[in-house]
Amino acid sequence: MPKAYVFTRNGGPETEALVDLDRPAPGPGELLVAVRAAGVNPVDYKIRNGFRRPGQGAAAFPEVFGSEVSGVVVETGPDVSGFAVGDAVFGTPVAGGYAEFAVLPQRVTAHKPAPLSFTAAATLPVAAATAYEGLQQLALPAGATLLVTGAGGGVGVAAVQLARAAGLRVLGLAGETKKDLLDSLGAVHIPSGPGWPERVRAAAPEGLDGIFDLVGGEVFEEAAGFVPGGTKLVTATVRPDEAERLGGARVARARTAAVLEDVAALAADGTLDPHVGLTLPLDRAGEALRAVEDGHTRGKIVIEVSR
Repeated sequence: MPKAYVFTRNGGPETEALVDLDRPAPGPGELLVAVRAAGVNPVDYKIRNGFRRPGQGAAAFPEVFGSEVSGVVVETGPDVSGFAVGDAVFGTPVAGGYAEFAVLPQRVTAHKPAPLSFTAAATLPVAAATAYEGLQQLALPAGATLLVTGAGGGVGVAAVQLARAAGLRVLGLAGETKKDLLDSLGAVHIPSGPGWPERVRAAAPEGLDGIFDLVGGEVFEEAAGFVPGGTKLVTATVRPDEAERLGGARVARARTAAVLEDVAALAADGTLDPHVGLTLPLDRAGEALRAVEDGHTRGKIVIEVSR
């Protein structure tokens, strides 16, 4: 039977297990994909902890981890168009992606460009797409100054690159271990920790034109003070009501194949490098999750699934 990495109840790492599951079957408008790679994201362990996306419904245990995959189509459901068995694709799975097989809705699935590896493609549906849509939402003109908090993680690394490609000056708030990475991406590294707002003011005495928050909590609260009463504050971590209270907004995710095609084109032409910092096999998925949960990752972590 196919393998999958699941959690058996809400809680911590003790709820996780590698198990055998029946091979899933695609429904109308869905594709069954033999997974080659699965991206690891903070939302994965947050869902294990009990977080549910709007409209997601109650968990059905065991629940498979994962929100982004790449692989090869092995079966198509009714009413599928534009995809065929053997196509290399990437997208957002219906019910988890840390598995040998996953079902993807065609509306959030795109063809993988030939120059792009399966590993790189698996980083795009969540991290890169969030960065892409957040920057579109900010709509800052070339020459503007943007602060990205949590700039060394998967979304942050993508946001820095896309912002620089759009002609923005980028300040990246991150730990000291991320300095070399952010320097290489053309960002001004702002060390995180106590006193970081003063360091931002020193680096941008003329002020900030926008903020892309990827940390939340007290960092988001302090960052909001740089753009009071404006709409140039977006977050991928804070609840919509909390973001609005401070004059900002949650990143509005379209979750469409068109967005995936756009970010794939940027990755294929070299504008966007996912900067995969660690790859692990499916039987070490727990280690991959721990690395993201500990918050000290550089770029993206990917689970490479072999069959």
